[in-house]
Order: sequence, then structure tokens, then C-alpha cells
Amino acid sequence: MKEDGLHRFSLKKPEHPGVFLERCYLIPLHISQSYLARELSISRRRVNEIVNGQRSISADTALKLARFFHTTPMFWLEKQQLWELYEASKKLPGSTANAN
Repeated sequence: MKEDGLHRFSLKKPEHPGVFLERCYLIPLHISQSYLARELSISRRRVNEIVNGQRSISADTALKLARFFHTTPMFWLEKQQLWELYEASKKLPGSTANAN
């Protein structure tokens, strides 16, 4: 069997980066979506859509999140990219991601 990495990748559904943001940062640090939006100079709607998995984390947002949470932009972009790869893999014929 050809090993292309896709089968290993698609065994477990990754967490949407917005869900991760809420679970690991907003809730434990008691930061509201409104406060984060103000601090990042983005709309509350944008933050809400990210947290609810309805919007991707853009490079611009990754830079702002990194500055605010003392992480790196790549930290956020890698989470977004993993999510997008998983979602794209579900569309491939025979993908094991379809079962999740």
C-alpha cells in the first residue's frame, strides 16, 4: 500500500482553530469575544465566526493573535492549515476522513 501521509493524517479530526482559541485561551483567561475583538482591532463578528468555526484564521488575524497571546503567527496558521487539509481530504474518494 502506498504511504502518502493522507491516511495517517485523516485518522483523527483536528479541532477547528477557532474552537481551540476559545477552549485554550478565551475561556481559561476569562477573555470575552468583544474584548478580544477590541484588542485586535477586528470586528466582534469576525471573532465570533472564527470561534464558531465559520471563518478561517487569516494571516492578518494570525499576526494579531500571536502578538496578543505571545505566540507565533505560524502557531495559528498551522492549526488553520491542518483543519483545511482535513476538510479537503474528506472530499477525496476513499478518504477515511469521511467516516469521522
